Amino acid sequence: MPDQSFRTMLANLEQQGEMIRFTKEVDPETNMAAVEWRAYNELGKASLFTNIAGHDGWQACSQIVADRRKWSIGLGIDEDQLLGEIGARFGRDIAPVTVDAAGAPIKAVKITGGDVDLLEIPSMFTSEHDGGRYLASGIAVIKDPETGLRNVSIHRQQITGKDKTGFIMLPRQARRIFDKYKALGEPMPVSIFFGCHPAIFYAAAFTTDFGRDEMSLAGGLLGEPVRMVKCETNDLEVPAEAELVLEGEVPTDLLEPEGPYGEVTGTYNAGGTSEVFKVKAITRRSDPIFYALHCGAPVTDAQATMGLGIEVATKKHLSSVEGGIDLIDVRSVAASGDMMLVLKMRPRQPGQAKTALMAALSGPYLHPKLAIAVDEDIDAADLRQISWSMVTRVHASEDVTMIPNTRVFALDSISPNVPGMGQFTRLGTKWLIDATLPVNLSEQERQEFMAAYPKNYASVRLEDFLP
Repeated sequence: MPDQSFRTMLANLEQQGEMIRFTKEVDPETNMAAVEWRAYNELGKASLFTNIAGHDGWQACSQIVADRRKWSIGLGIDEDQLLGEIGARFGRDIAPVTVDAAGAPIKAVKITGGDVDLLEIPSMFTSEHDGGRYLASGIAVIKDPETGLRNVSIHRQQITGKDKTGFIMLPRQARRIFDKYKALGEPMPVSIFFGCHPAIFYAAAFTTDFGRDEMSLAGGLLGEPVRMVKCETNDLEVPAEAELVLEGEVPTDLLEPEGPYGEVTGTYNAGGTSEVFKVKAITRRSDPIFYALHCGAPVTDAQATMGLGIEVATKKHLSSVEGGIDLIDVRSVAASGDMMLVLKMRPRQPGQAKTALMAALSGPYLHPKLAIAVDEDIDAADLRQISWSMVTRVHASEDVTMIPNTRVFALDSISPNVPGMGQFTRLGTKWLIDATLPVNLSEQERQEFMAAYPKNYASVRLEDFLP
């Protein structure tokens, strides 16, 4: 039976040289986050920690999906086909199935009542001004009390006690369901799982239609049903091969201090208040591997996961604009906290690049506030070439457009909050830069422009010359 955990992926990352196994002791409160951040940002490697101070029997991993290469390994998709194949698989949902708990790895250890202690989990103190240790990779499962439909989403959780965490909800789908429980005067049952197949993690992070089951999306990515198992204390199901599950509820009449926290934007979200998740039970594997997702200064799994979702959704969105934009590549720039988007395209008509940029900034995700269009000779993943394109092909008075008073990403801290609408409702300015060549150039003029970028490397592979 195919593995639906992330253990095969971790083994593949290590086998293919994409992961470092750290056997020297690290401390999740003082240095584990710094080690895994540097391992990726300086060496491009994921991390696996096997010696964690104060957490015998646990391992932890991080930066496992921080770029397209690692996503392609995890999903078993060729890197060049990643966006198109994810989009195609998302078009064929496969509903999950419930399996017997007796054979589910997630049921190996069960902890309830006063024995629950969240500090036994090797969660990290990630950024220096964070309010505490956070569980950043948890995937929450809830059900709509009116329809019974499942919703799956990722929420940051600051550990605030042995059996409780914060539970941040942006004004999206989970909040809509929470408001229904609030109207009923009932706490919202929640189960949160950690460590799963990347297809499940990706589906949970993807913005889809309200009411569409993310587990069915994950099944489409996997090509088979996600195997689920019933929880111990509520009427929810979680992946049977996850590493760790927290079962509990979110009261609808309780707020407690939360934050600050280094967020996906690469800035701090200031401290405030949030709903509270009260833990009633923990189930886990006998030899758990905690997914210590790093959220904070780019580049991390947080930006890469959200960015891949933005890229897939934008590609699909633009396929229907003007009957289909000739789009070659889409890149959400992780270094910008996913607030910058690059479209590599072939404009066929004057103004088409601007149309594509406006559509991209009005897509399924609020995150991008800057969109740049570049020509087919520019590598959309290379900020050096993008910068060169902007200064050599842009007439700022004609090719830079700003659109003020638009709704922007809830964590875009430079954009002001709307008075009376809460800390996550913001208005800002979106702007677009058309760095493509004029469409009315002759083919000779176009080639002359493209030849103006001094390069002599297209046909050479450096690895062919290394010792």
